[in-house]
Amino acid sequence: MGNWHEILGEKLDLSNFTLTDMTICGRVLRQLGEEAQSMEEVAGRLTDYLYLNLIDNKTKERACALVRLFKTHSYETLPSEFQRLVAEKFGAGAITPQMKSLVLLGTRGDKEEWNSRKLSSGHKAIPLPSEEVANKIPMVRNIIKQLGLEINTVINPDPKIIIDLAQKTFNVFYVPEALGSPYVPAQQDFVIPCGIKSVLGFGGVLPGGDIYVIIIFSKISISPEAANLFKPLALNVKLALLPYADRVFN
Repeated sequence: MGNWHEILGEKLDLSNFTLTDMTICGRVLRQLGEEAQSMEEVAGRLTDYLYLNLIDNKTKERACALVRLFKTHSYETLPSEFQRLVAEKFGAGAITPQMKSLVLLGTRGDKEEWNSRKLSSGHKAIPLPSEEVANKIPMVRNIIKQLGLEINTVINPDPKIIIDLAQKTFNVFYVPEALGSPYVPAQQDFVIPCGIKSVLGFGGVLPGGDIYVIIIFSKISISPEAANLFKPLALNVKLALLPYADRVFN
């Protein structure tokens, strides 16, 4: 594909996101999976594209403060750096090889430290050892539920239903008013100082049972109509990620 920046294309107005915008966005998201070395590289392209190209047409400024892509992983498939993080957070003695964590694969935002997963302070890997633990993390719990999944399905994928889930179109995670929302943590450190107005997540299930989700933290209000147009884009993201199921990390 050469330099992927060449296909970034036109800016899309998040304040008035249309069916035409969705079609354009979907085509580019799908193309961003071409000729990469890893899923992590694709995740970086996807978050870069959305951050750079979603704008507020009134001001011509970027609409997103931060865009991130997460994917669940079993402990045994994580690189050693992630395994150490999970062990520090959860305790090495309680870890099983199949224990899931939500891992940050791609990130792009207004602050320098938001432009590399290696610089993330607390979200590189979020252990999900049990339904009880997942339920105590408001954003994780509500992303899973609003997408239309059961928490237990995410942390203990059943091979019998993975095939059905991998074919399904999921709902979006949508918080129209981020200020004061219990579903968006770090109100004082993030939401208020960074001017976060709405949060939008879209994703699905990969054939192996892991989930993927892109989360957009927007500096403008996102309408319900615009949020729903991101639902089909999850398939384009999936098609970009799929070729790299066996080459996840750089």
